[in-house]
Amino acid sequence: MNQGAEGIKVVSILGEDYSIKAPDGEGSTLMSAVTMLKASLATTKKKYPTLIGDKLLVLAALNLCAEQIEMQKGHQQALDRYQEQVSATVEVISKAIGQP
Repeated sequence: MNQGAEGIKVVSILGEDYSIKAPDGEGSTLMSAVTMLKASLATTKKKYPTLIGDKLLVLAALNLCAEQIEMQKGHQQALDRYQEQVSATVEVISKAIGQP
């Protein structure tokens, strides 16, 4: 990844260069996203060695999206459990201090 003028970064994905302007302070996030995409492309290529170009890119992106959706579901389930625990704790405390 090369730094261009005014925060524009040039990244190479599947042999194509893309000029991307990252907002101030987001350069490391962009770099991490590029690294993640390249890793997903490599993994997808190992599973489907005949895929090339756009088809490989789309499948890798879909795999990343599926992973993101699963993480969101897991986070929501954890949030729901924590909310139940907080509600139960509040109920115990309320009973202990004599409030209905």
